[in-house]
Amino acid sequence: MGFARTCSVALVGVEGVVVEVQADLEPGVAAFTLVGLPDKSLVESRDRVRAAIVNSGGEWPQKKLTVGLSPASVPKGGSGFDLAVACAVLGAAERIDPRELTDLVMIGELGLDGRVRPVRGVLPAVLAAADAGYRQVVVPDRAVAEASLVPGVSVLGVRSLRQLIAVLTDEPVPEEEDDGATVEGRPDPLLAGLAVPGNALSAARAPGERLPDLSDVVGQHGARKALEVAAAGRHHIFLKGPPGAGKTLLAERLPGLLPSLSPKESLEVTAVHSVAGTLPPGQPLVERPPYCAPHHSATMASLVGGGSGLPRPGAVSLAHHGVLFVDEAAECSARVLDALRQPLESGYVVVARAAGMMRMPARFLLALAANPCPCGRHGTLGGGCECRPSTIRGYRARLSGPLMDRIDLRVTVEPVARSELLSFTRGAESTAEVAERVRTARDRAATRFAGTPWNTNSEVPGHELRTRWQVAPGAMAQAEHDLENGLLTARGMDRVLRVAWTSADLAGHDRPTSEDVNWALELRTGIRRGVALATGAG
Repeated sequence: MGFARTCSVALVGVEGVVVEVQADLEPGVAAFTLVGLPDKSLVESRDRVRAAIVNSGGEWPQKKLTVGLSPASVPKGGSGFDLAVACAVLGAAERIDPRELTDLVMIGELGLDGRVRPVRGVLPAVLAAADAGYRQVVVPDRAVAEASLVPGVSVLGVRSLRQLIAVLTDEPVPEEEDDGATVEGRPDPLLAGLAVPGNALSAARAPGERLPDLSDVVGQHGARKALEVAAAGRHHIFLKGPPGAGKTLLAERLPGLLPSLSPKESLEVTAVHSVAGTLPPGQPLVERPPYCAPHHSATMASLVGGGSGLPRPGAVSLAHHGVLFVDEAAECSARVLDALRQPLESGYVVVARAAGMMRMPARFLLALAANPCPCGRHGTLGGGCECRPSTIRGYRARLSGPLMDRIDLRVTVEPVARSELLSFTRGAESTAEVAERVRTARDRAATRFAGTPWNTNSEVPGHELRTRWQVAPGAMAQAEHDLENGLLTARGMDRVLRVAWTSADLAGHDRPTSEDVNWALELRTGIRRGVALATGAG
C-alpha cells in the first residue's frame, strides 16, 4: 500500500481554499476513483493524468487507486488540479519521495503529452496559499510572472511533468522546447485556456491603441468639471442629454482621469480579471483602473455575477477600482439596474446560488448616461419631441428613486453650440492636465484620512464628516433648507457633504465653504444656485 499527499487550491469566486490532494494505492482490480465533490472537468482529469504520466516516461500503477480532495465539502472544478493529482499518484507509487510533496502547492493543467498548461486564477490561488502559510508553489512556466506578484512565496515554473519529476528526484532537468509561439502570427496554444470564449471585456487596452483624451471634447465646461469631481472623489455620475451631445464621449474619458492603482488595488483587480479570463496575455499585473461598459441589454447574471454552478465575476467586479459605464441606462431592465444598489453602498456583491455562495469585490465608479425621453429631443432647442407626457414619465421612471439617490452628480449635457464646434482656437484641457489636479486633490484627501480605513471622500461615512471634519460656519444653510423641504434625503445630505469636500480639495480649501456646498447641491438637485466650482479648470 502506498500513500502520498500534496496541495492545490480551489477557487470559490475570487477567493481560494487550499485543498489537500491525497492518493492511496491498494492491492486490487486496477481502478481510478476521484472523490471530493469534483465537477465534470475535474473528473476528466483521470484520463489526462494517466496519459501525461505514461507519456512522461512514468509507469501507471496497476492497482486500486483512490484520489481524495479534502475538504470534501468544498466544490472543486477546473483543470488546475491535474499537476497535484499526478504528483500525488507518483508519490503513492514511490516514483517520487512523498516527503518532497507535503509542503508544495501545485497549480496547472496537464496535456496528454505531459506539458503543463496555464489556468485562470493563478494569482488568487497563490494568494490563498500564502495566507494559509505555504511558501513554495509550482505553476506553469507561462504563469510565473503572475504568481511572483505575491510576496514571500517561492515560485517554481515548469513546462512539463518530466521537468517537475526531475526537480523533485534530484535528476538532471530535461530541456523542453517552447513551441507555443513558433509560428509567427498564430495565437499561443498554451494560452488558449486563459481567455473565456465570447468575453470581450479586458482590463487593459491593446498595445498601441490610442487612449481617449479629454481634449477631444468640445465645449461642455460644466460636464467636464463634474467629470473632474467624479474622478477626484470617486463619486457616481449621471449624464443626461439628447443624442450626440457627448455623454458617451465624456464617460469614455473618465478612466484616464483616475490615478494609477496602488499595489494593493492592483493585486485585487488582477485577481478578479485572472479568474474571469480577461487578463491580457503578457500583462500579469493590472496597473490602470479598468473600464467596463456592458451593453444595455446585459442580464442580471452578467452584471452582478452568475452562471451555471458556482457564480462567476460580473461586470461590477470586473470594474473593481475602475469605471462601470452603463450607456442608454433608461433602456436597461429596471430590475437589472436596481441590482446595482447594494454594491454601490457596500463595495462588494454577494451572489447566492444552489451550488454555493460567494462574495466578490465591486468598489467601482458608476457612470450612467441616458436620453431625456425615448426620442431624445425633449427639452432641446427647436424641440420636435412628440413623446406623450406619460411616456416621458415612464421612461424616466426606469431609473428608480433609490438608485438615483445613490448617484452623487447629476449633470445635464447640453448640445454643443455651433460657435464652439466650428471654432479653430486652442482645444480644451487634455486628460493629463486634469488628471494632475485630480491627483493633487486625492493627495489632500489621503493626508486628511491618514490612519483611517478611507482613501477618498466618497467612502467616508456621513457621521464622520459631520462630527470629525466639519465645514465652514454657515456653509450648510442651504443644504439644511433643502433637507427640510424634502429636496434631499438623509443619504443625499451625506453625499452632498462628500462632494463638497471634493470641491474643496480641488479648489485648495482647508474645508468646504458655502460655495463648495452650494455647487454640490446644484449637482445633486439640478437646481441652479448661481455658483461655479473653482477648480482651476479652463
